[in-house]
Amino acid sequence: MRRPPPVPGRFVSGLLAVVLAAAVAVLGAAPPAAAHGTLAMSTPAVGATVGEPLATVQLYFTERVADNAYFAVTAPNGGRVDNGWTHGSPAPLDKPVREYLLVDGKFEPREYATGFPAVVKLAHLPAAGQYTVSYLSVASDGEPVRGTMSFRYTGRVTAAPQGWRAPTTGPDPALVAAAEQHATSGHGAPQSSNGPATPAASPAAPGAASVAAAPVEAEDTGGSGWPGVVAVVVVVVVAAAGVVAWRWRAARAGGPGPTPRWPWARPRPAGRAPRRPAARAAGRRKPAGPTPRPAARGGGPRRGPVAPGEASEDPPANGPRLGDRGLALLVGGLLVALVAGFGLGRVGAGDGRAATAAVGGSPATGRPVAAGDGHQHAPGAGAHTHPGDGDPAQAQVTGTTVSAGGYTLKPVTRSQPAGVNANYRFRIVGVDGQPETRFAVVHDKPLHLVVVGRDLGGYQHLHPTMAADGTWSVPLALERAGGYRVYADFATTAADGTARPLVLGVDHQVPGAHTPAPLPAAAPRATTGPFEVEMVGAPTVGATVPLSFRVGRAGGPAPTLERYLGAYGHLVVVREGDLGYVHVHPDQELVDGAPRFWLTAPGPSRYRAFFDFQVDGKVHTAEFTLDLG
Repeated sequence: MRRPPPVPGRFVSGLLAVVLAAAVAVLGAAPPAAAHGTLAMSTPAVGATVGEPLATVQLYFTERVADNAYFAVTAPNGGRVDNGWTHGSPAPLDKPVREYLLVDGKFEPREYATGFPAVVKLAHLPAAGQYTVSYLSVASDGEPVRGTMSFRYTGRVTAAPQGWRAPTTGPDPALVAAAEQHATSGHGAPQSSNGPATPAASPAAPGAASVAAAPVEAEDTGGSGWPGVVAVVVVVVVAAAGVVAWRWRAARAGGPGPTPRWPWARPRPAGRAPRRPAARAAGRRKPAGPTPRPAARGGGPRRGPVAPGEASEDPPANGPRLGDRGLALLVGGLLVALVAGFGLGRVGAGDGRAATAAVGGSPATGRPVAAGDGHQHAPGAGAHTHPGDGDPAQAQVTGTTVSAGGYTLKPVTRSQPAGVNANYRFRIVGVDGQPETRFAVVHDKPLHLVVVGRDLGGYQHLHPTMAADGTWSVPLALERAGGYRVYADFATTAADGTARPLVLGVDHQVPGAHTPAPLPAAAPRATTGPFEVEMVGAPTVGATVPLSFRVGRAGGPAPTLERYLGAYGHLVVVREGDLGYVHVHPDQELVDGAPRFWLTAPGPSRYRAFFDFQVDGKVHTAEFTLDLG
């Protein structure tokens, strides 16, 4: 019986070589994130503390900003103090900036050593504290250039020029339209700590009856990313192992398969007998004299000792081995290639994040994430806005579809009587029809359930519990008849451990006569319980602006805010008409004693903002109307 050849060290080296080649090919081909016209540096620097009065702020971009670019400077009191802007003279950057441009279907790196400044004039400095510069422009390739930078001022207060009035204008509508047209076309992502803003969809009549529509599956346009890379490498390895196993099985069975001659092994010189260990050779010595060679089974080639001058047909009994040093070098090379390939694929995104995070209003955040990307932050770890979950025209709002990203919100019932504390039950179902049970804990909870009436009243923020079969449940009481929207705000956990945020929305009906409540007029102050809350800042369509909420107590000292769900407050903004959902979180810490959020209004419309905060262990909600029509 023919003895099957042992697995040589060359097999291990060959398999690792296959993995190495696959990793280099796949990772090296991963396209970097495109970025163009980004902010490279500023004067004063991002996060700097300035003690002397300033007359201007200079923002240096990698190319000249558009002539109709928008710049606004927000003071600590929420008012604007910018007084126009002009183009400055190009100047060398502190350090070169690398950007990637899409040329003939390929991303090509380009180094920029010169900055093109926009000089923003400051009318005055009304208070000490943090000042924020918001900007919006469009790069030469059409990409939106959007973001913020902040600095802290500790110097003396300066007076406004006589007759000067704080500007109230927003970005040029043509500029907003141009930026959003490109941002929603799939060509690139804006450079801001928040996601892109988009024009509002045609609003429906307030208070319109709720209609149970069929689930709308949003298209998942995300790239393969690391799961795709891993899948390709695994497929290559499995294929290589399958070929080797087939050859090995054929040799072992003596079947029709080819004799396993390892392609990387050197051919044995004619007349040279195979090498065997001394102990084995001694135990298998044959008697002197010629030994007849039996014919191989099935009429195959002869096996046996090799006569002088005759080439052996046996496979190498103990082929060339891969030493420990060679194996270590090969494994090390594989790891280096993996890391290098990952770096090559991420260098563009890394550069973009560096330029963005450094100049953004929140150092804890980087580039925006596209629809369906991972929600990579700890509870309360910085300002951000949830990405869109479906139609590119809704890129900044979520919750307008019952299905998105391969998941569907399936409630057990779609209605309940008024004034009844019912048990609202639902599941999050995947494309395979099975309930999802792997959820990431975001802001201290695996899922947040928000309920809002179609007239933007009746707001509730709930936290259901999940049973072992994936069914969520929570007590829900709705006092008024009419239509409601239920939002499931969650993040699923992928196989690689990353979190993917989604917001799904479904209609819910309370039968009975319903008279929609009129939306209150826009006002900067709201009362909830014993507290008075002031909203500081001016929401602007198309631009990322800071919003702070100062909580006071009527006739008493200001309360001490406590962390609620990992942050000093939460802000949910719902758009009138289509009930588009925008969930924004604040900076990690209080800024000048108040929670600060970063909001990019999706488009001209009216909105209702719900600010949750906690004092003495109790959660309160202050409601504001934002009229951006």
